[in-house]
Amino acid sequence: MTHDSSMKISARNMVTGKVVSVEKGAVAALVKVEVKQPFTFTSMITKEAVDDLKLKQGDTVSVIVKSTEVIISKE
Repeated sequence: MTHDSSMKISARNMVTGKVVSVEKGAVAALVKVEVKQPFTFTSMITKEAVDDLKLKQGDTVSVIVKSTEVIISKE
């Protein structure tokens, strides 16, 4: 799966931050992202998504907030 910087999405609530931890479980993973503001987003995503995005501590990612979900993307 590849995305380019011209990717268009409907969500407008997006911030960029650094992954500070990835905790993988059997099926899902808990990913904590620290943003420039003094707070951290925590997102429960599938283990498959963590592996597909090759997420690791220190990565810079975008946090996309849509409705009641937090979605993580990585370029």
